[in-house]
Amino acid sequence: MGRAEHVADSHDLIRVTGARVNNLKDVSVEIPKRRLTAFTGVSGSGKSSLVFGTIAAESQRLINETYSAFVQGFMPNLARPEVDVLDGLTTAIIVDQERMGANPRSTVGTATDANAMLRILFSRIATPHAGPPTAYSFNVPKRTATGSMTADKGAGEKKVVREQVYAGGMCPRCEGMGSVTDFDLTALYDENKSLNEGALTIPGYSMDGWYGRIFRGSGFFNPDKPIKKYTKKELHDLLYREPTKIKVEGINLTYNGIIPAIQRSFLSKDVDAMQPHIRAFVERAVTFTICPDCEGTRLGAEARASKINGKNIADLCAMQITDLAAWIRALKEPSVAPLLKALGDTLDSFVDIGLGYLSLERPAGTLSGGEAQRTKMIRHLGSSLTDVTYVFDEPTIGLHPHDIQRMNELLLQLRNKGNTVLVVEHKPETIAIADHVIDLGPGAGSGGGEVVFEGTLAKLRTSGTLTGRHLDDKASVKPSVRSSSDALEIRGASTNNLQDVDVDVPLGVLVVVTGVAGSGKSSLIHGSIADRDGVIAIDQGAIRGSRRSNPATYTGLLDPIRKAFAKANGVKPALFSANSEGACPACKGAGVIYTELGVMATVEAPCEECEGRRFQAAVLEYTFGGKNIAEVLAMPVSEALTYFAEGEARVPAAEKILERLNDVGLGYLSLGQPLTTLSGGERQRLKLATHMGEKGGIYVLDEPTTGLHLADVEQLLGLLDRLVDAGKSVIVIEHHQAVMAHADWIIDLGPGAGHDGGKVVFEGTPADLIKKPKTLTGKHLAEYVGPN
Repeated sequence: MGRAEHVADSHDLIRVTGARVNNLKDVSVEIPKRRLTAFTGVSGSGKSSLVFGTIAAESQRLINETYSAFVQGFMPNLARPEVDVLDGLTTAIIVDQERMGANPRSTVGTATDANAMLRILFSRIATPHAGPPTAYSFNVPKRTATGSMTADKGAGEKKVVREQVYAGGMCPRCEGMGSVTDFDLTALYDENKSLNEGALTIPGYSMDGWYGRIFRGSGFFNPDKPIKKYTKKELHDLLYREPTKIKVEGINLTYNGIIPAIQRSFLSKDVDAMQPHIRAFVERAVTFTICPDCEGTRLGAEARASKINGKNIADLCAMQITDLAAWIRALKEPSVAPLLKALGDTLDSFVDIGLGYLSLERPAGTLSGGEAQRTKMIRHLGSSLTDVTYVFDEPTIGLHPHDIQRMNELLLQLRNKGNTVLVVEHKPETIAIADHVIDLGPGAGSGGGEVVFEGTLAKLRTSGTLTGRHLDDKASVKPSVRSSSDALEIRGASTNNLQDVDVDVPLGVLVVVTGVAGSGKSSLIHGSIADRDGVIAIDQGAIRGSRRSNPATYTGLLDPIRKAFAKANGVKPALFSANSEGACPACKGAGVIYTELGVMATVEAPCEECEGRRFQAAVLEYTFGGKNIAEVLAMPVSEALTYFAEGEARVPAAEKILERLNDVGLGYLSLGQPLTTLSGGERQRLKLATHMGEKGGIYVLDEPTTGLHLADVEQLLGLLDRLVDAGKSVIVIEHHQAVMAHADWIIDLGPGAGHDGGKVVFEGTPADLIKKPKTLTGKHLAEYVGPN
């Protein structure tokens, strides 16, 4: 007899009614729970606005509201998304492509549970025993605490003195960083000047602010004496003095020597995450060398001496994960059998997900967007949670067609545990496994934001939408390829896993570098080519800029526009900047007002005075070609291109930049959209548009198809062709078969990943690669192109 239907089982849909986040036009959809739903559509059609900006955002906001007001004070502010009704939500876990925190102490092992389990293993069975799990952690210093206590005992008092040692595994010399820093003092100050004359050349260390008051008030040296005339003690106090309490103008302050202060403020961050001017200073002034005490392992002597079968914990973390998994499986220790099984399962997940080539000691900040997303996935695969909504943002990024199959199995595994899986995706191989497809469009930006199809994959194919029409696209190999004019020689490349690679990269043609994830593509190109003269390397890294930055400010487009406005109205260009004189006084040009509510979450509301337009009312009275500056910034690139190309609003300098933005497929972006809202692929294409005006003969692109709809890949190929036809050399690291088929020359690395890769397994034309496909890339490309 079947189980009677319970009313609680009837809630099997997530219902969204009237969503208007970003460009969504009153979208209403029903998403089945405990199924895998794919969200498709061109870049900018509103997929992320629906999945991340509406469903996931509201789920997270409701969860945050369950915490106390005190805790909420430390959490990010989440406003309710613009939507009429959201029904049937479950807890959302977002697995996105954001790079993992750029904390130099974070590694692949510490970001997952692998290091924690290894530390427990060593604390149980390693010899000689170093102590509890913390004794094997390079993030925990060894600490000694001494305390005394007085106890009343009958007639007299008894004093008890205790000393407690807390075991930590941190190397005391490098403080668990693995490298020590050496400073070039000439880059810190000009010894011929005094402090008051501006001797310090460190960013932010101005004598006009607090630093000046502290240096003058410390009394440790004369601020009017040139630094080269300082005594040994004065120079030591300026550079190395440990924190010392001082009183300046009646205020208690702490004086720090310059070098400890730089180590705490600048060097605690990852170099890549720094602002450009600070990064330039650090690269000029600081040299990093491997710590001589711990030899880069980050661990103290006791932790390094404690071993299992002749290997210490640093040796295991340095192993490739595939080798470490085999080593753990070979360890037969009944006393820790459950722990070994759990550790083995975690390491196997790395291998299953296509990350077996990493090592646990790899710094988390060096992982690519796709690697970071898959590392986060490992945390969730072993989770006991069910009935959760997992939200993925293009999980196939950075994956070779060979690895996409594995990723699909993992997504299905999460669904089969009883979870709802929502995937924003462009790759047909992953859309194919979806139980339900929601296609947004029909276009991008203001031309999108509508649901153009809901249903199964089979119905999508016949639906006539842009996605449906392009789903079964096959590329054909070009009938003839260009011949190269010259070649870049790479000799003896051995960065990361490269095995002494010699290869000639042809110039004047479109070269595509292929291979499975971890085969050595980035190591070869970024390690041996990117730093050469005349090479412009463009990656997907975050664009450094605040929420005030937008495509117009980043590309330099706003300068000619401001000048044109100023000339037409006979006023200063600074009036037409929301970061300068033209800013709305109420919101300081941000367009929104932030209200701090003590320990409660900050509330963000559009500025009532300028209605979110960011400029003073007086500035908006000045027009150019019939539009004011706020209206110009609200235009999409494609519309602005027509506007600045002809008539009284013609600005040739602006037209040139807008043409490049349109060429890279960003015609739908509005000029004033904050950079913080762009996806990885949009960021790379924005950088490409900016660099296209530079004088450089060789372009290096890292997976430019990221975030591109099938229909947009054609436009990208046209752009690459135009670059090559204009006399440039283009080198593309890519997994997309359409780009491979379009190449003039392919360099394929492999045969596997990690130490199983690092060799050139094929170099030649796409047609030659397909003829007798011996490599994984060759096999997948032959299947994609099909019989000609």
